[in-house]
Amino acid sequence: MRLRYAMVCSSNQNRSMEAHFLLKREGFDVCSYGTGTHVKLPGPSLREPNVYEFGTPYKQMFDDLRRKDPELYKRNGILPMLKRNLAVKTAPQRWQENGPDGHFDVVFTFEEKVFDMVVEDLHTRDHVLLKPVLVINLEVKDNHEEAAIGARQTLTLCQELEETNGWEDVIDDLISAFERKHRRKVVYTISFY
Repeated sequence: MRLRYAMVCSSNQNRSMEAHFLLKREGFDVCSYGTGTHVKLPGPSLREPNVYEFGTPYKQMFDDLRRKDPELYKRNGILPMLKRNLAVKTAPQRWQENGPDGHFDVVFTFEEKVFDMVVEDLHTRDHVLLKPVLVINLEVKDNHEEAAIGARQTLTLCQELEETNGWEDVIDDLISAFERKHRRKVVYTISFY
């Protein structure tokens, strides 16, 4: 089965992009998005994040942070992360503005708040196709190490979904087996396009 996937986190920087990078490398049809109002990256302190608009090229963010404090942003992993993102796509995209990208078969989120926003957004769209979309939340802490683990687990789940003849009949068993194997709670729902 050939499914189309979306990876969604808050700023389309770390968790969604790590999963996008890995799935793209493995040949999956995948896009990624953020649900926030702005793209936020860590700054010199918690009260001083670097804030960008969605659509700001990753290269521009990379150059901006390298100019501000190259040692800090290299040490905290932001510059390497942006370099990875540059290899995947041009700029972060906002989930709520993804209509022109078409529909997806499966949407992964990596935070409950993002899951809720995606589900709410799907419910407010016109359901003209009446095509089901599986929305899965795999809770992943927003740091580089956890994002890498979450991306590998997302890849595993995507590979298992690809092996089915239709996820609708097997999703409950598939998720239960995944939860037992990885000792992670997964939340999922079905919406429509």
